Amino acid sequence: MTEATSEAGAVRSGGLVERRSIGVVPDAERHGRPVNQFTLWFGTNLQITTVVTGALAVVFGSGAFWAVLGLLIGNALGGAVMALHSAQGPKLGLPQMISSRAQFGVFGAAVPLVLVVLMYIGFFASGAVLAGQALASLLGAPDVLGIVLFAVITAVVTVIGYRLIHAVGRIASVVGALAFLYLVVRLCTSVDVPAILHPGGFDFPLFLLAISLAASWQLAFGPYVADYSRYLPRATSARATFWWTFGGSVLGAQWAMTFGAVAAAAAGGAFTGHEVSYIVGLGGAGAMAGVLYFVIAFGKLTVSVLDGYGGFMTITTIISGFRGQREVSKFARAAWIAAIMAAGTVLALAGRGDFLDSFSTFLLFLLTFFTPWSAVNLVDYYLIAKERYDLPALSDPGGRYGRWRMPALTAYILGVLAQLPFLSTAFYTGPLVEPLGGADISWIIGLVVPAVLYWVLTKRTGSVAPAETILPPG
Repeated sequence: MTEATSEAGAVRSGGLVERRSIGVVPDAERHGRPVNQFTLWFGTNLQITTVVTGALAVVFGSGAFWAVLGLLIGNALGGAVMALHSAQGPKLGLPQMISSRAQFGVFGAAVPLVLVVLMYIGFFASGAVLAGQALASLLGAPDVLGIVLFAVITAVVTVIGYRLIHAVGRIASVVGALAFLYLVVRLCTSVDVPAILHPGGFDFPLFLLAISLAASWQLAFGPYVADYSRYLPRATSARATFWWTFGGSVLGAQWAMTFGAVAAAAAGGAFTGHEVSYIVGLGGAGAMAGVLYFVIAFGKLTVSVLDGYGGFMTITTIISGFRGQREVSKFARAAWIAAIMAAGTVLALAGRGDFLDSFSTFLLFLLTFFTPWSAVNLVDYYLIAKERYDLPALSDPGGRYGRWRMPALTAYILGVLAQLPFLSTAFYTGPLVEPLGGADISWIIGLVVPAVLYWVLTKRTGSVAPAETILPPG
């Protein structure tokens, strides 16, 4: 069966709106190729918020050269973790967070999931501020109207689902690449880029900050990355899925972040608070400015749709675990997505004034709660269960995985707490930050401590993994 035939069958069986939600995708409905992961994640990362994230390293005081190097290291480290989650999709055919029930229990998986929902709403809100500014400038309308219009468009694409999301990703990858090539040329012809990138004084805490910014950006994709690889045929190579996802996400993010770091260094104070207008002004005026405003809004659409889609999957994962549901109706799907978009829009309208500082604090603080989840999930899947799960038991509180699994919950909670002494944010700084010269290494602690704890606790209590993967009947 060809990819086109398989996709056509999927369309006939499910209509325009995606039919599947949190249930296992049957083999007959699998379609696509691993290269599709590249275009989705490349397009998702090559956008304005990624530019702002790269710029933050310079805004906080780092030289551009060391900022770019730190961002590269962070993207590579975080991207590897993120891509390991993506490789689970074809094997399991499940959204990412459903598989957490194998580690945390059918009810216990709700513990980290509540925070994941907040993450999706927060990221959508922060993106809507920038996309709303771009749409408003393109239409000559107030920012408020631009934000609301962006939310409506995002909701429509999210409701339609998987196939349209990948199509938008393919378009965004091409549009984004062309726009950023143009912007890079404009930047190189307007400022002395070699002088900006000349290695100056090295500040280790600021270098670690750049690593943390990029790593947190990549790790934040972890809770939903397998949602977009779960339709790939079961026989798809895990290695191919990993590398196409890793390549698209790291290349797209590093390109945008490097551009942001250099642009912020060149602009000085003119960048902060005027990110969209500065980048558009760099590209030109008139018709070209209109094109760039469109590109910014379209780029944000891609990642904002992922936030809405992931938020819907997470909420239904929480609710279905307690209700014993395996799927949800299309009406419920649309209602939950609308609720997520509404909450994010309210947050965007309320917090659009001091965006840059609020976003950086939010981004770094998120890392505290999601790196332990990633560590537990990956250790269980690759080292404990060795990619073997009982898929029907993921929906059965009385089954193999039970309601609550204490090894994972213990490792997760202790993993979060272990980071606090090393955490540095605008509203909390741990006691070990100053002895380290102000460096924030909490994300490293958040990966290592829960991984080791979960391994030790599971070995002592015994693994519940089946001898081989158990698929749903039928």
